[in-house]
Amino acid sequence: MKRWAAPGRVNLIGEHTDYNDGFVLPLALAQRTVVTVEPAERSVVRSSREDDPVTFAAATVAPGDVTGWAAYVAGVFWAFREAGHAVPDLDLHVDGDVPVGAGLSSSASLECAVAVALAELGGLDLGRTELARLARRAENEFVGAPTGGMDQMAAMHGAAGRLVFLDTRTDAVELVPFPLAEHGLALLVVDTRAPHQLVDGQYGQRRADCAEAAEQLGVPALRDATLDAVERLTDERLRRRARHVVSEDARVLEVVDRLTAGADPRGIGPLLSASHASMRDDFAITVPHVDVAQEVMERAGAHGARMTGGGFGGCVIGLVEAADVDRVGGAVAAAYAERGWTAPVAFTAVASGGAGPA
Repeated sequence: MKRWAAPGRVNLIGEHTDYNDGFVLPLALAQRTVVTVEPAERSVVRSSREDDPVTFAAATVAPGDVTGWAAYVAGVFWAFREAGHAVPDLDLHVDGDVPVGAGLSSSASLECAVAVALAELGGLDLGRTELARLARRAENEFVGAPTGGMDQMAAMHGAAGRLVFLDTRTDAVELVPFPLAEHGLALLVVDTRAPHQLVDGQYGQRRADCAEAAEQLGVPALRDATLDAVERLTDERLRRRARHVVSEDARVLEVVDRLTAGADPRGIGPLLSASHASMRDDFAITVPHVDVAQEVMERAGAHGARMTGGGFGGCVIGLVEAADVDRVGGAVAAAYAERGWTAPVAFTAVASGGAGPA
């Protein structure tokens, strides 16, 4: 019996830029999905969060054979097999503490934990980027979620005290210092408990809008567009969608420049808030739960705050003084109580290592 684990992730900044060949800046969380593995005659997947096990045949499983949460496991087996790697049948038990449905990439965490397990068990000499690509293929082609590659790359390349700066066009990775504790700061994450679902058409529609905008602009992807060109788009919806992506790429690069130069991280706060405004006003992916949390965090003293993740629910992050974590989190909880909403769950995000043996 062996165990492997992979982290969830929080994206500091760079939302919906990944499938536009742009830039993202996530960090791997301390919260992880753990997969315990034993040999078996037929693959069985169990989860501490689910009542019933799911079975499949590693040698023949194909898209559509397994649905629901177990598809993220079966999909990795399929992706490995499609890439020409032998995959044995295994008995897998899934556990961990990455919140599900919060926009913290619990699915990619599961995929990457399975991927590192299959690679090690098969004696495969696969780099972390290749493993991330296989995990992404499982999500895109087996599960059917049209996500970009940020989540899997963050789970594979995460490092303690570092952000994962990813150029999604080239898959080039640079680890960027994120010395919050040295500056008396913390990254507060508030799980709004609002439903978060990416396979419901909204994400796919945003992706289609971006592709259409790039086509109208005559560029390979929105990464190549300028704001001046975007403002000349005649379709207001496409103009807003493209403006978010192009301006968000610029914000990511500015955050990287500031942190790489050793600047006080407090200075990136306004960029986080500007990112939220762009997601709210131009990309239209926020909901009242996240907007309230973001506004309250800023009023309570956060240097900057933004929704993180694909949108329509999920989490809000705030750059706060370490001494103010409880106060800021408490302010959001009070605002939710006033509205009769389900209480949010808050924790501090600590940049941690990537997938590997548990």
